[in-house]
Amino acid sequence: MKKTVSTYLFVMMSFCWAFAQEEEQSAEVFLEEYTDEFQESFFEALKQKGIQNYDRAIKLFLECKNLDPLNSVVDYELAKAYFLDKQYIQAQEYAIEALISEPTDFWYLESLVNILEKQGNAVEMIKGSIPYSEGKLQENLAVIYFKKKKYQDALKVLEGLGDSKFVSNLTLKIKDSLQQKNKSQPNPRTPVVESSKEDAVTNYKDRIEALLAEGNYKQMESVSEEALDSYPLQPYFYFAYGTALNRNAKSAKAVEVLESALDYLLDDDALANKIYSELSKAYTAIGNTTKAQEYSNKVKPGL
Repeated sequence: MKKTVSTYLFVMMSFCWAFAQEEEQSAEVFLEEYTDEFQESFFEALKQKGIQNYDRAIKLFLECKNLDPLNSVVDYELAKAYFLDKQYIQAQEYAIEALISEPTDFWYLESLVNILEKQGNAVEMIKGSIPYSEGKLQENLAVIYFKKKKYQDALKVLEGLGDSKFVSNLTLKIKDSLQQKNKSQPNPRTPVVESSKEDAVTNYKDRIEALLAEGNYKQMESVSEEALDSYPLQPYFYFAYGTALNRNAKSAKAVEVLESALDYLLDDDALANKIYSELSKAYTAIGNTTKAQEYSNKVKPGL
């Protein structure tokens, strides 16, 4: 999952070219003011979206879009705000724009899939409008379909990806899920694959836990993102990546990642507690105290 924006608190430096002949001090003052304006509008927009004031949130995100037209995060947030406001055509427009900018981003694609499904459409109907030939995009799409229990759709996507470890692992998981759904015996090959995978998963977890203990969140973000790329069905890696993002002042993206972790969580109260706690911190960071308290209340004591 390629990192989309290193931070919301910096502005793209390309806007400085018009001021190249100005005094250095004047350029620095402009950039500082511009950054403050973008930051204020962006985080106020997140707050307004959190309290379901979608019209106001959209207006503020559009202000951010005017300040930084090439920022894919703004496009992504506009797509979500329009979607929540049930303006699906506009939502689809900005979701596509975000995905074109960052075709390997999982959450950009998931947002687009949700928008399309709400209209009774599918990604396959707009292949010509997005970089569908990007292999990582198709891998993400297969995982999204698996997550939604659209197993046949996921298998169809995997058929076009050739042979790879990712395709093999996800195919086996899909077949196992189908067998469980039909109350059949599990695929006998699955334990062998899972056994070999567990070693790599454990190794990643050990590295991440060590980085977390050290407070090395920059490296933790990189390692957990790599782990999530390799094992996109592991809720722990969503937790780790979301935690690292939150500790690196990327709280809006952290919320998305951490809430995705809950979709994959099964009977692990200890991990659930960690996710709820980190979500509470992330929502606090973006000014949504209502959601912060909601997740804080979900934490079970004594675990």
